[in-house]
Amino acid sequence: MTDSTTVISLEKRGRFKDELTELLRTGARELIAGAVEAELAELLSEHAGRKLADGRQAVVRNGYQPEREIVTGIGSVPVQIPRVRSRDGSPTTFRSALVPAYVRRSASLDAAIPWLYLKGVAAGEMSEALAALVGADAKGLSPNVVSRLKREWEEEHRAWSRRDLSGNRWVYLWADGIYSGLRRTSERLCVLVIIGVNERGEKHLLAVEDGVRESTQSWREVLLDLRRRSLTAAPKLAVGDGAIGFWEALEEVYGSTRAQRCWVHKTRNVLNCLPKSSQAKAKQRLQEIWMAETREKAEEAFDWFLETYEAK
Repeated sequence: MTDSTTVISLEKRGRFKDELTELLRTGARELIAGAVEAELAELLSEHAGRKLADGRQAVVRNGYQPEREIVTGIGSVPVQIPRVRSRDGSPTTFRSALVPAYVRRSASLDAAIPWLYLKGVAAGEMSEALAALVGADAKGLSPNVVSRLKREWEEEHRAWSRRDLSGNRWVYLWADGIYSGLRRTSERLCVLVIIGVNERGEKHLLAVEDGVRESTQSWREVLLDLRRRSLTAAPKLAVGDGAIGFWEALEEVYGSTRAQRCWVHKTRNVLNCLPKSSQAKAKQRLQEIWMAETREKAEEAFDWFLETYEAK
């Protein structure tokens, strides 16, 4: 080994980090924290008229209670509840309707994330989105709290969706459309998601937009917006499912980007055509194709799969 050799220490080897779950848990934490802060702001505004003799506010913030975790459908989420202090001798206590004292477990996360996005952000029904995260108590939030949250989240989402992307060289794109039960007139709505990987191998969420089905026009708008935000150099590779709309839009906007079908989607499509009794073994055989060390071995696994399962 020479002095120029670079050794990278792998921490927590053997443990798998679920990036998507971490992203959702972070979003849930910010969602709950923002709602609690809005509750506190409403309480302080109610007591804004209470003044001391010297003109100072009688009711003020007073730090936070110790951090605790509440269990949601996406795992434990840490929360901190603010405290207030009354300086005029009249006791005042802040109690969150969203996260009551001593609560350790929320209602299960019954609603899907696409529903939360479309109902909570696009339609503005924040109380229902919060109810899906922490239970029915969220529906008790006042209209003022919900309106304040809606304004803040709209501003944050607007700023996030307009941020400049020129600071990275984006090499790979993953694209997918996630459907929900919502409809706009007779059309099914879905969330169009694009994740990018830069040349350092770092994954970033680049776009989350609601669209009408996975149409070419909807994907074209998302990709053109990425280009407007300085993602001008065509990525080397784009990965997606079999939806034709994305590939047609990709050809128009980033014509030199190579296309690759997502194996997760392809595997699901193939397994859906097989009887359930054969799906477990067939899934292993499909994995042998894309995990093969060489193209020749992959083609051998492919031919073997066809010979075994084509009749089914």
